Amino acid sequence: MAIKVGDKLPHFTALDSDENAFDSKMYDGKSLVIYFYPKDDTRVCTEQACSFRDQYEDFKALGAEVIGVSSDSVMSHQKFASRYRLPFILLSDGNKKLRKLFGVSNDLLGLLPGRVTYVIDKNGIVQLVFNSMSGKIHIQKALQILKTM
Repeated sequence: MAIKVGDKLPHFTALDSDENAFDSKMYDGKSLVIYFYPKDDTRVCTEQACSFRDQYEDFKALGAEVIGVSSDSVMSHQKFASRYRLPFILLSDGNKKLRKLFGVSNDLLGLLPGRVTYVIDKNGIVQLVFNSMSGKIHIQKALQILKTM
């Protein structure tokens, strides 16, 4: 079942791009922007990541941490983060456990992993679920909702 607005963020763990164990409980009391994207180093995914990078300080100023999630390996994430100087967390979801937990379905006739952004408030409640294959608009939508929280 897909996570929807008003739901509590479920607890999850994964490996980040530095091979550290990420635990969502470490972010209790903090706003989060969690975005699922199809693949490192593809045109739209790179544009989206760089847009998050370019506005990362705006997210931080609003008290939010940005977390990107794809099924790419830790090594792929390391290269992607280094190449584009991404200052935020990238999580590896090779077994698609997180996609299943959040209910992120595939797009484009089931061929591509979905692109969905979640904004979670500091109480752990989902305030936005935005699903669009267009990458850059996710940043605008996330900032817009964070400004109202």
